[in-house]
Amino acid sequence: MVHSPSGSRAAAPSTGDEAFTDAGAEDVGESKISALLFDVSQQVQSGLQNMLKMSSEIQQCDSEIEAEVERARDAVAEKGRALDDERERVQKAALAALDILSGGRGAI
Repeated sequence: MVHSPSGSRAAAPSTGDEAFTDAGAEDVGESKISALLFDVSQQVQSGLQNMLKMSSEIQQCDSEIEAEVERARDAVAEKGRALDDERERVQKAALAALDILSGGRGAI
């Protein structure tokens, strides 16, 4: 095959070697494309595996964070209850002190 300036191919007198060379060039081109596709697919697969690994790590961290937040909520609730109890004791003590200072007229 001979390439014309217009890009079309025309049959040319062949010695037999040209046909072999064109077929060989096509094989080399296909081989390069196949190798390129293989490399790209390997990179994509590697990227997907890395993303899956990161996703698993994120889920694990998310679980740990949720557990820590729950522990913090429990601690805050416990401190709130303790503060409420302490406030009641202080109020009772203040009322008792006021009662004593006012001459003990009120009952607690």
